[in-house]
Amino acid sequence: MDQAPDSTQQDAAPLPDPMRAWLRHLETNRRYSPHTLNGYRRELHFLRELADKARLPLDKIANGHIRQFVARLHAQGRGPRSLARTLAAWRGFYQWWAPSIELAGNPVAGVRAPKAPRGLPKALSVEQTQALLDRAPAKVANEPAALRDQAMLELLYSSGLRLSELVGLDLRYTRADGYESRGWLKLDEAEVEVLGKGGKRRSVPVGQTAIDALQKWIAVRPRLAPPAPSPEDAAALFLGARGKRISPRVVQLQLAQIAQQAGLPTHVHPHVLRHSFASHVLQSAQDLRAVQEMLGHANISTTQVYTRLDFQHLAKAYDQAHPRAGRKS
Repeated sequence: MDQAPDSTQQDAAPLPDPMRAWLRHLETNRRYSPHTLNGYRRELHFLRELADKARLPLDKIANGHIRQFVARLHAQGRGPRSLARTLAAWRGFYQWWAPSIELAGNPVAGVRAPKAPRGLPKALSVEQTQALLDRAPAKVANEPAALRDQAMLELLYSSGLRLSELVGLDLRYTRADGYESRGWLKLDEAEVEVLGKGGKRRSVPVGQTAIDALQKWIAVRPRLAPPAPSPEDAAALFLGARGKRISPRVVQLQLAQIAQQAGLPTHVHPHVLRHSFASHVLQSAQDLRAVQEMLGHANISTTQVYTRLDFQHLAKAYDQAHPRAGRKS
């Protein structure tokens, strides 16, 4: 848990003139919000207090002192993300102030916060995923928007797509009127062609359940299409209510609403379905390289994080099943 050293005393003591001048500059010239300014003010109080304790004027603080200050804050319980915010404020202050007093350089330059431990991606269980996808079949069968949402969810889970890749998909490869597809559906081949991060193109298989949902959506798609769409909107696989290519925000909102209706105990965003896809495929196939290819990860170490999810799944099964696992009854 992050702890601030003596925050009450900090707020009572005024900041030195250069720090107050920098905050005024951010407020009047850069139009920073009150919330951001308050955060920077807090971080400057930490710097002032640490400098006072070290009996150092602000213009005599060197890179080594900053590293000592960060180590001290870390020892007092400040976490990596909190320290990164602290350093950003200090770096910004000296970047603004150093030239005016002819300092040799910014003493905060090159100082980094400790690395935050890499958290596990959030994934749904197989049962939760099924509850999400097997929702209200009567509604899905009758409403174009609901058919679209079902097709999007099935495709996200079936192929492990990123949100940007999903909304960028076209019905088929299109090159006309100055527009060219970046990603498209290859329905006959049960694949999608996507352009991922770093301009890396890949083909990903699409499962039969997702194919069925896509065919149902494509059959009613003309009902959402406008009379004279732009070339990009005419090509788009998924359309919003006004007939334009669906926006990432609409996908996020629709998925969150559907998850809530399905009674899932956690907030679900599109990347959760990508994580669930990777975790569930690994649990079944144990083929890390195949999952790396399907997810479009440049480095296999990015994919390896899902093996930790798989281990958690196995450990839970062990605890529940093994007679001597030490499970509390």
